[in-house]
Amino acid sequence: MVKFLKPLLAAALLCGGMLLSSCSSGPSEEELSKLAELKKQADQLQSEVENKKADIGALTKQVAERNGKLQQCQSDQEAVKKALGGK
Repeated sequence: MVKFLKPLLAAALLCGGMLLSSCSSGPSEEELSKLAELKKQADQLQSEVENKKADIGALTKQVAERNGKLQQCQSDQEAVKKALGGK
């Protein structure tokens, strides 16, 4: 009878411990709050990325315009050199 009680007692303790330490079925309020905060930060960062991409586009356009003006100035300079004697 004692041989039978020891395994039964061990099984009961094991099941009881598992019941007491089992995970909850859902996230806690703290976890939900943290998740909402992280989603808000992710949205803000995504917005910043889009703004920076727009800035890059505008700067690229400015560089192209200035390169065009530079090429025109170089062409004008060459024309003036030829007109003045070819140096």
